[in-house]
Amino acid sequence: MKPVLSENDKDLLEKTIARAEEQLRSQMVLATVKRSDNYVEIPWKAFALGVSVSGLLALTGNLLFPGWIQGMAVLIAVVIMLATGAAMALLTILLPVFARLFLNDSRAETETRQYAESLFLSRQLFLTKHRTGILLLISLFEKKVVIIPDKGISNHVSNADIQRIITLMKAPLERNELRQSMEIAVDELTRIIEPLTANDTTGDELPNRIIEERGL
Repeated sequence: MKPVLSENDKDLLEKTIARAEEQLRSQMVLATVKRSDNYVEIPWKAFALGVSVSGLLALTGNLLFPGWIQGMAVLIAVVIMLATGAAMALLTILLPVFARLFLNDSRAETETRQYAESLFLSRQLFLTKHRTGILLLISLFEKKVVIIPDKGISNHVSNADIQRIITLMKAPLERNELRQSMEIAVDELTRIIEPLTANDTTGDELPNRIIEERGL
């Protein structure tokens, strides 16, 4: 899988994470995933729209010019409608930006959160001694961000804080500036969360290396 972050960006982010962890005495994990779900319905939605629009154009043409669709012309019109639908379905596979036009926002939000929660468990990010881990996941296809604080630190950051941070991340994320988007999140979390006491820490329990996954 082609990395979505350059080695220089990864090095800078890892240093940023290390500084934040030292200040907060908690653990941060940053992750990216290409897409959180297959969304098998997207090509079908595009196909249906292509067929519908081309069919509507054919019907409009027949109403304006009665009798122009007849005989072999009917077969040609059907072929054109199906070809238009197939072309639009293919575009959703080749062009993510086009595919996103057919993706429901709430579904994208749900799938990204489910992927983040699964990643939190599969990577065992809950294994810090005092449950002080924080996962920040960016799902690239959906352009969505999920921040999951473990229960040992969840009282230090509210849902409103998390939503505000995600809002701040949106502008650089739309420009595909992933490092800048992640740095905003780390800086804001560092500013908001009250540092734990020295007695509550056990050193660097989770790796600072950025997680990159292909997803589904």
